[in-house]
Amino acid sequence: MRRYRTLPRLPALATGLRGALAEGYDRRDLWRDILAGLTLGTIAVPLSMALAIAVGVPPQHGLYTAIVAGAVIALAGGSRFNVSGPTAAFVVILLPIVQQHGLGGLLLATLMAGLILIAMGLGRLGRLISFVPYPVVLGFTTGIAVVIATLQVPDFLGLVVRHGNESFHLHLLHIAGSLHALDPVAFGVGLFTLAVLILWPRLGTGVPAPLVGLGSAAVLGALLNQSGWLPGEGVATIASRFTWSMGELSGSGIPPVLPHFAWPWELPGADGEPLGLSFGLVQELLGPAIAIAMLGAIESLLCAVVADGLTRTRHDPNAELIGQGLGNLLAPLFGGITATAAIARTATNIRSGARSPIAAVVHAGVVLLTVIGLAGLLGHVPMAALAALLLVTAWNMSEVRHFVHTLRSAPAGDVSILLVCFGLTVLFDMVLAVGVGMGLAAALFIRRMASLSHGRRVDPQRDSFAAELPAEVALYDINGALFFGAAERALSSLWLVDKRLRVVILDMRDVPSIDVTAMIALQSVVEDLQRNGVGLIMVGLPARIITKMRRAGLRREAGRLSHCRSLEQAGRLVRRWLPEAAGEMPTKTE
Repeated sequence: MRRYRTLPRLPALATGLRGALAEGYDRRDLWRDILAGLTLGTIAVPLSMALAIAVGVPPQHGLYTAIVAGAVIALAGGSRFNVSGPTAAFVVILLPIVQQHGLGGLLLATLMAGLILIAMGLGRLGRLISFVPYPVVLGFTTGIAVVIATLQVPDFLGLVVRHGNESFHLHLLHIAGSLHALDPVAFGVGLFTLAVLILWPRLGTGVPAPLVGLGSAAVLGALLNQSGWLPGEGVATIASRFTWSMGELSGSGIPPVLPHFAWPWELPGADGEPLGLSFGLVQELLGPAIAIAMLGAIESLLCAVVADGLTRTRHDPNAELIGQGLGNLLAPLFGGITATAAIARTATNIRSGARSPIAAVVHAGVVLLTVIGLAGLLGHVPMAALAALLLVTAWNMSEVRHFVHTLRSAPAGDVSILLVCFGLTVLFDMVLAVGVGMGLAAALFIRRMASLSHGRRVDPQRDSFAAELPAEVALYDINGALFFGAAERALSSLWLVDKRLRVVILDMRDVPSIDVTAMIALQSVVEDLQRNGVGLIMVGLPARIITKMRRAGLRREAGRLSHCRSLEQAGRLVRRWLPEAAGEMPTKTE
């Protein structure tokens, strides 16, 4: 009966919730989820605004991301504890998109990335993300942290630095050239916020440090601005930096309205005019969309693995990809930017006692209520305070201790990959870093695997079977996978140096696989042996490899080429090929 491979079903509502319900879910669990969601919401509000500003869009779009994508991914994803929203890892990818294509281009690229993630989930590619080597992940993660921290320096110091699609070193030069205009008040607010963010968690109060830090900074900034002591416009805040307009309504800071539906191509491009939709634009955004999808898949699945380790649960990687895709497909339609699971928020969710995805849904509801009821207050948050929050975020994601430990303890090849990925991420971009890093990691893996594949002639003095073979017969032992990186190395010992040989026996019981390059190399060996009148017997090959060899033209030929299941069979075959040596041949495998 013919079997048909079925595609994975789209996750039903609350894929992760089913696991919690199966274990028993009561009112106490619901209360834990509500409390965890309240904690997450207070963290997500300032962080979402800061990350939206970091990628070059107004802060409300980060809040819309936490609201829409946070709820959709929680209900449709494959992890029970993942909490999704805007994350710092995307800054280096999204900022150039905004600079070149504006808000509309960013939302369109996010929508395309959502479709790619859904396709990856339907194609059961969730497990493939585990093949990304650790040095590659650590290298680009630490590099991203350095770039994010550098981007926050102007706001933290109160500098006016020209932002553009420029390289890392040019950005540093512009910062250095603007240091003479450092704003001591903004710098002081930034330092105050940074101190609160670092010291507050040590008090163990349970109140999130971002809420206290940014709330205190907002109060300090408002007092300074109303004191009349500061020259110019005073401390820069969200309200002084951003304005909004919706029909007849307009204002500064964050609009106190619900996320509303709009096609991404109807929103402004880099020139401020509606972006429009064209095939050329889709082509330009396809590369960034693929980068967004790959990074989103890596980060969300790594986050799910961390959550599994903390809670001893299991996630569905393909359902998680589909959930992430649905979130990134729907969020741009309501003004949300790219979202993925965040390890810090997920860990906080678990530590806060969450039991199911309901906690993430509550977190999205908290952000929604904050936008509606507290938008005016959010406008008083100083830009320097948001920069301080992102500096702490960059430090936390940099994994400096792991980076240094890897440099000290890892093999030289892995250290090289780590440094290359880090350097390319900082100096160029993450897409190039991951591509080159994966290529180097693959080359390193091929070299290591090739070193494990070898062939040697068995010494008759050390092997009883080889000792009983006549002088006209040689036994070779081939070990390891024969692929393009190892075939020549493993088969090089078969080139004839003994003109007396009439039969060569290859012991290939330890050869698990053969690729087309090895087939061609083996065919060259067979042809060389046949030109010299030497027969070849291959021992121990699986049936699937024998079938491949037949398709490649390596077929049995009496007295010239054959294969056997054991050395004993090979010995009997040699007696038929060399009747005059039959009396010298062993009758059984020793």
